[in-house]
Amino acid sequence: MHSFHYRDSKLHCEDVDLGRVAQEFGTPLYIYSAGTILDHYRRLDSALASLDHLICYAVKANSNRAILKLFADAGAGFDIVSAGELFRVRAAGGLPDRCTFAGVGKSREEIEYALDQGVYSLNVESEAELDYINQIAGAKNLRAPIALRLNPDVDPHTHEYISTGSHENKFGIALEHAAAVYERAATMSNIRIVGVQMHIGSQITETEPFAEAIRKVSPLVSELKAKYGIEFFSIGGGLGIVYESSLASGSGDWWQASKTALSIQQYINAILPELRELKLKILLEPGRLLAGNAGVLLTRVRYLKQSGQKKFAIVDAGMNDLIRPALYHSYHEIVPVDEPRSSAREKIDVVGPVCESADFFALDREMPELQEGDLLAIMSAGAYGFVMASNYNSRPLPAEAFVHGNKFALIRQRQTFEDLIRGEVGPTF
Repeated sequence: MHSFHYRDSKLHCEDVDLGRVAQEFGTPLYIYSAGTILDHYRRLDSALASLDHLICYAVKANSNRAILKLFADAGAGFDIVSAGELFRVRAAGGLPDRCTFAGVGKSREEIEYALDQGVYSLNVESEAELDYINQIAGAKNLRAPIALRLNPDVDPHTHEYISTGSHENKFGIALEHAAAVYERAATMSNIRIVGVQMHIGSQITETEPFAEAIRKVSPLVSELKAKYGIEFFSIGGGLGIVYESSLASGSGDWWQASKTALSIQQYINAILPELRELKLKILLEPGRLLAGNAGVLLTRVRYLKQSGQKKFAIVDAGMNDLIRPALYHSYHEIVPVDEPRSSAREKIDVVGPVCESADFFALDREMPELQEGDLLAIMSAGAYGFVMASNYNSRPLPAEAFVHGNKFALIRQRQTFEDLIRGEVGPTF
């Protein structure tokens, strides 16, 4: 379910008119639906009910403290990839002992912080990192809980930048070498083996890559359970969402999928039999699945421009606010906040004000006829939107707002010009 719909010709998030929110907080503005996030989390949690499990939300998808608190209050764990993310989780009321710490390049300071806070597991991505963790834990007279991140060499059939489970990627330890590394880890006096982890990629829309990866890794997991008494098998995240849709004429709902993603139940049905046989706690690390369709980026049309055969809508959001189209050529549906009264359509480029030709949200997109001042919603921007934003062109970061039922509130203030130079200091020589 997605909580964005037209009511009385106005686009709403849950029971809130998005035009009201933009009027109060300005644009560009990220808006997130608490109801959508909780619905997705609860449906995934319910589908896993027959397994001992823990859903660890991938903080990198959207790390606003209000969203992390929503997950913490719902009982989620967290998948973190930096000490900063662990700090955020703690600030939101999340528990370190429900956090798994991933990442290929953890620093000494990050490992020390994770050990001091008592994370559930440090996910190890190389033998060099294993040695380093053992050394740091020894200096603290601790035993570090670890799981090796395995690379099953499975093609996830996704964008090359978000594929993580093949031998061409920098992530994880090759499956055929993993048993030897575990054997070595078992001899280290400051290492405690607690699990196995894998993650093959993001925005995956087929069941087979997930099922294949689990089939390939499961024999080793069973062996490690017998040898070392591991507690969990983390299968990562990566389940895709629908980004492309079409306006439903007269239905009141903008979300009519023209490209289908897997449902949560289809995904679970494909992986459940193999996992059930392992009789271990199963960890999942979804991010986009839970937050992606729960957010939109509101932006206003500043200018319309005709250049030869090309027509442009120049909006106040830029690639610094949402970089996915520029970085991945990713598709985001863009809809007017005021429901179009005419069926007339035109091809148009929706572009931002940043001084880059890559600063676009849509190219040759067929859309309702636009006017200067129109408010637009860039859909499915709840994951990898604000977290990848920057101050490029010295543009202040956008504000963020939260909707729950008929209430809305600011959860991040818009940056000011003064914020842009805060922390900069003159040389002392």
